[in-house]
Amino acid sequence: MKLLHTADWHLGKLVQNVYMTEDQAYVLEQLLRDIETEKPDAVIIAGDLYDRAVPPTEAVQLLDRTLKRIVIDLQTPVLAVSGNHDSPSRLNFGSGIMKAAGLHIVGELDTEFAPVTLRDEFGPVNVYLVPFADPAVVRLALGDDNIRTYDDAAKAVVERIKPSLKPGARNVFVGHAFVTKGGQAEPNTSDSERPLAIGGAEHVSSTHFSCFHYTALGHLHQAHHVGDETVRYSGSPLKYSISEENHRKGYLMVELDAEGRATVEKKLLEPRRDMRTVEGVIADIERQERSDDYVYVRLLDELPVLSPMERVRAVYPNAMHATQPSVLRHLGGQTDMAADGGKAGMDKLSLFRSFYKEVRGAEASEETEGLFLDVLREIDREEGERHEAHQADDDGIRAV
Repeated sequence: MKLLHTADWHLGKLVQNVYMTEDQAYVLEQLLRDIETEKPDAVIIAGDLYDRAVPPTEAVQLLDRTLKRIVIDLQTPVLAVSGNHDSPSRLNFGSGIMKAAGLHIVGELDTEFAPVTLRDEFGPVNVYLVPFADPAVVRLALGDDNIRTYDDAAKAVVERIKPSLKPGARNVFVGHAFVTKGGQAEPNTSDSERPLAIGGAEHVSSTHFSCFHYTALGHLHQAHHVGDETVRYSGSPLKYSISEENHRKGYLMVELDAEGRATVEKKLLEPRRDMRTVEGVIADIERQERSDDYVYVRLLDELPVLSPMERVRAVYPNAMHATQPSVLRHLGGQTDMAADGGKAGMDKLSLFRSFYKEVRGAEASEETEGLFLDVLREIDREEGERHEAHQADDDGIRAV
């Protein structure tokens, strides 16, 4: 049995005010070509098909086109669950009708936990689709007041499934959760994924899934296994934040033999535009080769750079963000450079001189510098008067 495991498409994703729909369509086209070539028995999508409960129209249309091509054109079943970004009821709509065509989407928790059964020459493979659900939802659905955490919920769900696991059958679990080895707290693999809970209550132990031959997970954006190599995250098909710049994006191709032993191969997807960090002084950056990548620029100039984004975008038109740490340190009130430099930082007058030269193309005259210093002194005087007034008010309140 060959299963294609993917997750966290986040269709309709907005990154730094840029919709990623075109980039998502680009990698999904590659996925479709691979499905046509590899001919898996089913495609598993482990949650977060959309990036929000009410996705933009373009995202809905993209999902509709993609699922139609997989299920109808390529005659490949799709087995999907909702994630924490999805609207359960929206994904669940029409699911009963679509099953006949091979599209199995479980948006809302179904306490029957009936599997989708696939068959190959070795017999049945039972796939249990369990959507993301808050512990309170699981507690109410199962009537178990002891369910308080995501770990409690996952354990209770698996305990309900276990009686239906037939000896000799191969069983696959599909879910969307923050699974770690033993349920201990671990940092997320991306800052683009919102936390499920506060204070570590979101983590689920991988040991709960030991009764399954393969566990296909979604939620974490970096592909990896948890504890056992059969408990796996496929990761997202695209980078959705700069924290993911070193991730290798793609999907997993899983093959189950007659005994249910899983062989997993990572398949990579090539993005339309990469997301990466660029560092350097502005003069060097302006000499670099033009690129359409989504870049986060870190300017290393010590003197302020005038109109940095405009200049960066002459080379990187899709630049998403630019920072200049040296200027940020000065604006934050620090007069020293970074600890490893040991140099004296620029005061406000030095910053003004640099800015003036950048704008006017010439050094500021003594008269101009004098006017600037007069303005600074006036500002300092006004701030001092305000401070004294506030102090007097505080003293009056304490006296009362």
